[in-house]
Amino acid sequence: MVEHLYGIDYGAKLAGTTVVAWLSGRTLQFSASAKKQNADRFLLDFFSDRPPGKIFIDAPLSLPKVYRRGSNDSPPASSFATEEDLPDFHYRACDRALGAMSPMFLGGLTARAMKLAFQLRRDGHTVQETYPGMLARHLELTTYGYKGDKREIKRCLNIAINTFDVTCPAELLLNWHHFDALLALSSALRHERREATVVGDEEGLIVF
Repeated sequence: MVEHLYGIDYGAKLAGTTVVAWLSGRTLQFSASAKKQNADRFLLDFFSDRPPGKIFIDAPLSLPKVYRRGSNDSPPASSFATEEDLPDFHYRACDRALGAMSPMFLGGLTARAMKLAFQLRRDGHTVQETYPGMLARHLELTTYGYKGDKREIKRCLNIAINTFDVTCPAELLLNWHHFDALLALSSALRHERREATVVGDEEGLIVF
């Protein structure tokens, strides 16, 4: 049910840049954390009194598979003939395929997102990793000024919602964080319609 779909642009813990997008009927709604507000607590409170839904979040939700093994279970370094044969300590297959940022580079944000997903799943929600920037590329939004001047948000909005039967007053999108939350929600809608692209394997999946 589309009313239980959510898209999240996930930001630094106290930056006030975390935004949730969802549908109320056919109308898009947004809620954003405030500056110096704990973004993770904001999200847990937001979902605490809502029925289980499908949440698509713009953040890594897993690490490269080499980190799943304890150091004692890892093959000895001497078993790898060249450096190129070594396990990938920085990227998952989905990151490599899409040119996404390394979960290790994002560090604390990745750890926060994985913990948040664990808590939300415990409460009955489904949590998927998404990549708004890749959907923006798919929709060719850079030609319409994506992530440029804020005045271009309205033009990008018309493209982003063109294939969905929804409405969104442009004044609701205060900045590009709101827009990326909209793209995360668009990925959720695409997934429901079986139109989404899914990249990755058991190591990690990115849906857009």
